[in-house]
Amino acid sequence: MAPPKSRGAICSGFELCTGMGVMLAQVTNYATNKIKGGWGWRISLAMAALPASILTIGAIFIPETPNSLIQRNSDHLKVKMMLQRTRGTDDVQAELDDLIKASEVSKTITHNPFGKIMQKKYRPQLVMAIVLPFFQQMTGINAIIFYAPVLFRAIGLGESASLMSAIATGIVGSVANFISMLIVDKHGRRVLLLTGGIQMLISHVVVGGILAAELKDHGGMSKGYCIVVLVLICVYVAGYWWSWGPLGWLIPSEIFALEIRSAGQSISVAVRFLLIFAVAQTSLSMLCHFKSGIFFFFGGWVAVISGFVYLFLPETKGIPMEQMEKVWREHWFWKRFTGEE
Repeated sequence: MAPPKSRGAICSGFELCTGMGVMLAQVTNYATNKIKGGWGWRISLAMAALPASILTIGAIFIPETPNSLIQRNSDHLKVKMMLQRTRGTDDVQAELDDLIKASEVSKTITHNPFGKIMQKKYRPQLVMAIVLPFFQQMTGINAIIFYAPVLFRAIGLGESASLMSAIATGIVGSVANFISMLIVDKHGRRVLLLTGGIQMLISHVVVGGILAAELKDHGGMSKGYCIVVLVLICVYVAGYWWSWGPLGWLIPSEIFALEIRSAGQSISVAVRFLLIFAVAQTSLSMLCHFKSGIFFFFGGWVAVISGFVYLFLPETKGIPMEQMEKVWREHWFWKRFTGEE
């Protein structure tokens, strides 16, 4: 439903809310940790029911999209009125015509989106549906977010200080995500991904170097080095939240043709949550065994990821979703696949 010129900012709002939710969860953990008797964690866990309830109730009020209305009935006047209301202008006929054309094309194709996306001409979209969510997790963000208090305690901060440090990274992430919303439709997706990648890579390497040199096996560092590490992790978090954080969701949501959109989005989300599960199950063991090496591990992945973005990810800024196929036809590498009918 978002217009192409502001699609990035609007879609990034989803990840901003996610980041704010993470921050509020960290504040809740900090507050309940102060409860005597050791049962505060029960309150922290039960509080998760509140946003879940809001999501469930809110789902009742989610409106249909223009594409969905066109696919399910022929009341184009209703769609036009919806576009006029959401765009704030009466001049929506060109966009409506594009939506209708895309819908008609998709209806001429056998309704098997998962079989369709396996065809050669959709190879770019299939690759992106898999590698973008994979790369998003391999930046190391969830390893940092899930186990930030454990990490901060490992470098010598107390329990309360560790939880407060996790709150600080949450605030930094929310602010960085908001900045991303302001500039993503002006500077484009690639610029943010590449600058964020450089920022994360430097942070990973420097933090890993400091921990390797100072932490060793005695489980603590001087206060000065603890502050430096905390600042660098905040720099890393900022780099992630104005690049891969929101854009890891935004780009897969805008690159699929209508006839494969359901399959592409399903694959993308499935890969993402499979990786989140894997990271959650392995990161603590990796932190214990690799120690400082975990930052070099994820830093190496960030270097690979940034190289992939530079070479293979085209810019999608401002392009209507119904015309996104031209992005692949004009790309130096992917055009060899999109010519096949």
